[in-house]
Amino acid sequence: MAQAQDSPAGAEPIVLGKMKVPRASQMLADQLAEHILSGEFPEGSGLPPERELVDQTGLSRTTVREALRILEVQGLIKVRAGRAGGAFVQRPGEQAMANTVQDIILGREITRTALLEARRAIEPFCARLAARTRTDEQLDELEESLDTTDGDWHVAVARAGNNPLLSGLMVSLTQGIHAATEHDLMDADALGHAVESHRAVTDAIRARDEDTAEREMEHHAHVFFKLDERVVPRQMGRR
Repeated sequence: MAQAQDSPAGAEPIVLGKMKVPRASQMLADQLAEHILSGEFPEGSGLPPERELVDQTGLSRTTVREALRILEVQGLIKVRAGRAGGAFVQRPGEQAMANTVQDIILGREITRTALLEARRAIEPFCARLAARTRTDEQLDELEESLDTTDGDWHVAVARAGNNPLLSGLMVSLTQGIHAATEHDLMDADALGHAVESHRAVTDAIRARDEDTAEREMEHHAHVFFKLDERVVPRQMGRR
């Protein structure tokens, strides 16, 4: 029970509320995360073994294992089993960001229309960046995904822009749009338009023509957005 503190005569007593003390596992996970994000633990390197972490921290093995599970969920380590196994450092990547944004999409119950609006806003600039920075390997990935309607081509365009924030956002938007769509909105005519648009944007990216890539993507995004009126939304669930 909170205790009133001594106070001068006539003054209101100061009452302290209950304090929440972080769990030891969360404190250890936060400390290890700080070392990983600062680069003290390089990507691909192994964290100290569980037994060594127990000896260093004085915490129980159960607490250390819980801290490692927290880091794994955060995408900062990958745990491998076996004799050569252990916890290996990985820096946050595209999917880690996508998962975070997806949690926001689900938690805030963001609509499919809002997701399409966001994609429509950023895709033309992604195409411009792709025309400027794409590699031959990324161009091959674009070519391979030209005929797809599940968002792979859109994600490939964002990746070709070599901006991890934009590509991570595009992954999350694409996953959210797919999760909120009850059925495929593409009939034969719409599919034909999509493939033609994909080809026009890809050709501009190949030619490193930034203006045309941006303009063609803007047109494609506008037409695709209009198709949204024909889509039956579905209830979005957790990953």
